[in-house]
Amino acid sequence: MNRREFTRNLCGAAFGVAIVQASVAQQKSHEMGGMRHPMPDKPEEIAMLIYPGMTALDLIGPQQVFGYVMGANVHLVAKTKDIVVSDTGVGVLPSRTFADCPSVVDILVVPGGGKGTITLMNDDQTLDFLSEHAKSARFVTSVCSGSLVLGAAGLLRGYKATSHWAVRDILPLLGAELVTNRVVQDRTRITSGGITAGIDFGLRIAALLRGDDYARALELTLEYDPQPPFGSGTPEKAPANIEKMTRSMYEPLHVAAREAALVARKRWA
Repeated sequence: MNRREFTRNLCGAAFGVAIVQASVAQQKSHEMGGMRHPMPDKPEEIAMLIYPGMTALDLIGPQQVFGYVMGANVHLVAKTKDIVVSDTGVGVLPSRTFADCPSVVDILVVPGGGKGTITLMNDDQTLDFLSEHAKSARFVTSVCSGSLVLGAAGLLRGYKATSHWAVRDILPLLGAELVTNRVVQDRTRITSGGITAGIDFGLRIAALLRGDDYARALELTLEYDPQPPFGSGTPEKAPANIEKMTRSMYEPLHVAAREAALVARKRWA
């Protein structure tokens, strides 16, 4: 038994559901202790966009929840099957292209990044892909500055949304109503704050798909218990001098993102 199979069996025991080899039929539900734990008839289909310059943790945080623990069918989707290099040099191998991605998915996810994300905000091929798949997706979602790409595609107009703190004030230019919570859900749109918020985001998705107790067990399985050593993880919590210094570092990115947003909105305005 490999580690992935062990984790699935461990989670199944926690939820009172036997998750076994693929050759064994998966139980639809099971009662234990008076609680009923629903399981899908088939694994959820989740498409996660990957692109050059994305932030790897924006992708890997929620992917760890979806694929490794939940056992959903996670498709890493790019324009081609070529290795995609993240903003820190980590290479990710796509499993699907735009052309062969399932036409209907439960969750459509866009991770964020820096310059690569800004470029994507006016990439017609990518925006068309997102717009088309958003029509049938159960939830259209993003991590970090990935919400700017959703916004550029016109998919956040009239929705509450959030993003990385350095660029979240640009969302209203793309028709969204800015909310500064770590994870924001407005009907079929779910967005999250920067980078590490992707795990919070993934667990929220798990709760929507499988129930709160299922998500609680996943949180325990992941030992997700953040204890930041300095407590400066948001502009509101950081010392004023640190916030000012860090914001100045992001200023060129902010300017570029604003310019890209003004161009992108002409596409659908």
